[in-house]
Amino acid sequence: MGRDQGGVAGGGGGGKKERRRRVQRVLEAGWAPGCKMCTMAIDWVDFGYTSVIASGGFLGYHRKGSVVSLVAGLFFGLLVGCGSYRISCDPRDVKMSLFTPFFLATIMGIRFKRYKKVMPAGIVAGLSLLRILRLILILI
Repeated sequence: MGRDQGGVAGGGGGGKKERRRRVQRVLEAGWAPGCKMCTMAIDWVDFGYTSVIASGGFLGYHRKGSVVSLVAGLFFGLLVGCGSYRISCDPRDVKMSLFTPFFLATIMGIRFKRYKKVMPAGIVAGLSLLRILRLILILI
């Protein structure tokens, strides 16, 4: 079998011209065949919330040397970022985007009530509650 046949019995590769046609079809479609393409505008407010959560973890590590803050901030930042991306693709897909701020609002709200410290517990709890409210308004 020659190189232009792609190693498939029966000549199923088609050579360079066939590959170019396949690549052209993929480029015209805008995405790999079978994959869902994100066509909505980016939700900058949610990605701003993502950056606040992730940078808060880094700030806790930088100020206090808390590895737990760093890991938690980056983990929840990743979850919130995934949820923000999913909302940018489909505004009705808010499962992950509602779960993560709900969890953060609960945990940080308890910490705020117990220790009476606005930074970081009060700020994260407040921002999480605002994000939940925003997501509910998007759904309505």
